[in-house]
Amino acid sequence: MKDRITYFDKNYNLRRFVYCTPFTLDGRAHGDLHEQFKRKTILTTSHAFPYIKTRINIIHKEEIISTPIEVAIEDMQKKTQELAFATHQDPADAKMLQMVLQGSVGTTVNQGPLEVAQVFLSEIPSDPKLYRHHNKLRLCFKDFTKRFALLLPLPNILIIHWMLFIQHRHRDVSEFHQHLSRQRCEDALRKNKSLIGPDQKEYQRELERNYHRLKEALQPLINRKIPQLYKPVLQVNSHR
Repeated sequence: MKDRITYFDKNYNLRRFVYCTPFTLDGRAHGDLHEQFKRKTILTTSHAFPYIKTRINIIHKEEIISTPIEVAIEDMQKKTQELAFATHQDPADAKMLQMVLQGSVGTTVNQGPLEVAQVFLSEIPSDPKLYRHHNKLRLCFKDFTKRFALLLPLPNILIIHWMLFIQHRHRDVSEFHQHLSRQRCEDALRKNKSLIGPDQKEYQRELERNYHRLKEALQPLINRKIPQLYKPVLQVNSHR
């Protein structure tokens, strides 16, 4: 759907439909963060909607199970997208921006970003299969607290050399974007400050205090890297 730009494209010639069902291994729909799984069901119909009939046969069904850390990754990506949309919405919507900010940095938010980080990033997983998920969630939190900057147009050869240099140092090219970022939450806070009236200045100060507390608490968690994932790509030969 991301490649479908117009309203017509998004609402016509549709054959695949997705819905998600939360579950836990003990049968409950919802549980603690470390227990929360998600089942993504993808249905494919025999004909595309809209159709002359209101019901069409399903010819294929696929299920994808997301583990708790994968659910956390998707949730953080969604929060980051909501924050970016509310910040850059035109015309600006102060109420929407404040709702997103409160859900992002509010100290009373249940299962908020800080709790997610404490559950999944407080320790490096013992299972090497979870290393990539752990690292991806860590980068999601970096993306949550930072905003990608626009790259200046550079000659292709310079971009290639710079990417190789960053990859050699950090293993993951996603780190390249982290070096060229600005604070995403700070962007939203500055935007909100420009929209509020005199009666909401104390509320703005409280949001800023909560953000700085969140940032300080997240810092040691998102800066902890798994050494096995950041070994040099190029082996340096000391003997000629």
